[in-house]
Amino acid sequence: MKKSISIFLICTFPLVWEAKAQYTFAFSIDEAVTYALENQATVKNAQLETQIAEARVNELIGVGLPQVNASAEMIRYFEVPTSFFPASFSGGPEDVYLPVQFGQPYTAQAGFQASQLIFDGSYIVGLQASRTYSELSRKDLSRARIETAIAVKQAYYLVLVNREAFKELENEVTRIEKLRDDTKALYDNGFVEKTDHDRIVLNYNIANNGKVKVERSVDIAMNLLKFQMGMDQNAKLILTETLDDIDPQTAIAYADTVDYRNRIEYSILQTQHRLAALDVRNYNASRLPSLGLFGSLGWNASRNEFTFFKTGESWYPASLVGVQLNMNIFGGFKKNAQVQQAKLNVLKVENGLQTLENNIDREYQNARLSYLNALNDYITQKENRELARELSRVAKVKYDTGVGSSLEVVDAESSLRESEANYYQALFSAYVAKLELDRTAGLIIY
Repeated sequence: MKKSISIFLICTFPLVWEAKAQYTFAFSIDEAVTYALENQATVKNAQLETQIAEARVNELIGVGLPQVNASAEMIRYFEVPTSFFPASFSGGPEDVYLPVQFGQPYTAQAGFQASQLIFDGSYIVGLQASRTYSELSRKDLSRARIETAIAVKQAYYLVLVNREAFKELENEVTRIEKLRDDTKALYDNGFVEKTDHDRIVLNYNIANNGKVKVERSVDIAMNLLKFQMGMDQNAKLILTETLDDIDPQTAIAYADTVDYRNRIEYSILQTQHRLAALDVRNYNASRLPSLGLFGSLGWNASRNEFTFFKTGESWYPASLVGVQLNMNIFGGFKKNAQVQQAKLNVLKVENGLQTLENNIDREYQNARLSYLNALNDYITQKENRELARELSRVAKVKYDTGVGSSLEVVDAESSLRESEANYYQALFSAYVAKLELDRTAGLIIY
């Protein structure tokens, strides 16, 4: 039986693993972002932080609600505690005390205690601070979602660009391979020199090696995309968009200046400023008196034997209600120092806001210039690629008709290969620059 089970597991495990590896997803760029926002660990942890913050708010709210506790206690005295009774009460000397054991060996008590906070300035401010902290955690979640979306889009662009570059290199290798075979036939028949054939072979080897490298780069980029999406590396991912669907020259009316409030970093710092101001209020509020109501209801009993659960035995009630007022009279100037520190922290955050405003302006203006440079480079490299293609075509025609040399063909192919590489690098840079411009303008919102 054990042998049969072992054979079954050995046979089925590869099938299970293969099934896991064959999970297939087909995503557009927006769908890839949506998947990442649901599965990326960083976003998940940020969502958990928002839930933790909400739980902290509820925890603090609970402090201001009625608190009710129950308690019960049973004691067995092996020696009943001794008390001292003045001998003068029984006619003895005035300065003599008689040891007397009062009570019984078994005692028990049970009861309820309740309290209710009526007023506490620190509690009120703390409740406001906890809600502001919860708001801060939600903004941190938004920042994590934005950063994840940007990372996914960049990786998606990288896969598309590398795939397109690979297709072009495949075409180039096929073209040079045919030229190599044709040149070999001419060389075998004595129509071209050996150096002509060797140049073509060398160019073919260089192009083929470049194709292999780019093919591996596609796999590396795809693995990066899956990682940014929080996807299993063994899953199969199909990208439904092409470079034609994503134009880096999309016209957007960018303003000369950016609205700071659109940037999540600025919104987070504003919330931190409110928290710092609430910290000042909290220390000031802690100087105010606090008022609370309390009460208890209980029963106690004493026995010579353990008969507390026997019916008919007496239990004696006790109850009380009271009000408690706490007031700090003098704390050695501790509160003053705490308030001063909190006020200085507020000033630090205000300085941080001013610095962030300047930094946002710098980032935005630099992003605009970088985008214009990247776009101009993309347009130029696109034109250069078309020129290189035409030069390669003409060189090939001249060589085929016997009026051109193999050196001219090799030079034209090398120039074309270089212009293709420059074009795709410029294309990816334009995508990234546009994405960065959108980010600095606060247009990426999740």
